[in-house]
Amino acid sequence: MRHTAEIDSARAFAAKLGDRSLFPHLAPLVYVNHAGISPPSRPVRLAMMALLDDYAAHGAAAFPAWYAQRVRLREKLGRLVGAPADDIALVQSTTRGLTDIALCFPWRPRDRVILFEGEFPANVTPWQRAAAIFDLSVVFLPLGGFADGSGSGLARLEDELRRGARLVAVSAVQFQTGLRMPLAAIGALCRAHGAELCVDGVQAVGATPVDVEAAGVDYLACGGHKWLMGLEGTGFLYIRRERLPALRPAVAGWLSHEDSVSFLLQGPGKLRYDRPIRQRADFVEGGNLNAAGYAALEAAVDLILQIGVERIHEHANRFLDPLEEALRERGWESLRAADPAARGCSLGVRPPGGASVVELHREITRLGIACAIPDGVLRFSPHWPNALDEWEQVLLSADEALGRIAKG
Repeated sequence: MRHTAEIDSARAFAAKLGDRSLFPHLAPLVYVNHAGISPPSRPVRLAMMALLDDYAAHGAAAFPAWYAQRVRLREKLGRLVGAPADDIALVQSTTRGLTDIALCFPWRPRDRVILFEGEFPANVTPWQRAAAIFDLSVVFLPLGGFADGSGSGLARLEDELRRGARLVAVSAVQFQTGLRMPLAAIGALCRAHGAELCVDGVQAVGATPVDVEAAGVDYLACGGHKWLMGLEGTGFLYIRRERLPALRPAVAGWLSHEDSVSFLLQGPGKLRYDRPIRQRADFVEGGNLNAAGYAALEAAVDLILQIGVERIHEHANRFLDPLEEALRERGWESLRAADPAARGCSLGVRPPGGASVVELHREITRLGIACAIPDGVLRFSPHWPNALDEWEQVLLSADEALGRIAKG
């Protein structure tokens, strides 16, 4: 069948550090906005078209092959975070995964949830809504003391945990600054004080190493359109197996049951409404999924697994090191952690002289540099396709953009 040939073709592509040849449609001169949305590679596009062609030709008969593809994808996503495939569920976004945990967690009235200032709203709103529904208390801690090596951030967290908390929610990497949070140390504090740890992994997974078992992470949610380099509307949720029995299946749907589809396949008398909810992470998959998106995501993940996340992380930081140094020499303020162990794959900077970040972003975009300005910080986020010498073009364009806005 045609789709089989196209899938095999997509898998045959080789990913090479610093080579963007798999992105023939990419227009910007330098694309350093992978922390925002990654452009789809040619294998990603082929995989999505293969699914569409198969469904166009065969309709419902195409379903079994693509159901098997999603089983395969769970195993590969698990490999990226150090988890078994059965502990991975497919969800549409980071927000959806965090919301599932917020609604299903076995809260008690007046439980406390610890969050951090500066988090992306996807890791704040679900907990605020849970607080309103279940009568919880939300506590915000500053991020100060995590990037400077002082240890004061962890000490502050431990002080708060001593007061009692059910859950700590934190991003593996902070979205503005690229600060890589010490998940293992946070996880150890949570275990010592009887709290559970929920991680927003969207700014890490695919480019910054994450090991949920080693770090003691209980839950991790991640979208597929950033560092995983898939498409919007895809993602996954990890749930530590020991936590499943206590969760309340508030988000369950018809596909969440054991043996949920037998009534469609095995003749009369199989329609029942009393089948138990699965005791697996995928109980949150209550209805049909974004099949084309997950076909594309597997192709993207295959490229990342080819290279290896450790190598990608090293490559991105080799790109950012000279760029950061050169910008500092020109008077820019860098928000990047001094300790390499506390770095994700993004560089957040503020321009010198009080220059407008909005105007600067407009001009640097016109010069062919794709980047972002989250909350007024100019952010550069390279990935494996970026050539190491592209930082020089970013610097030249930043200089030119500053000159343009200075002239008014």
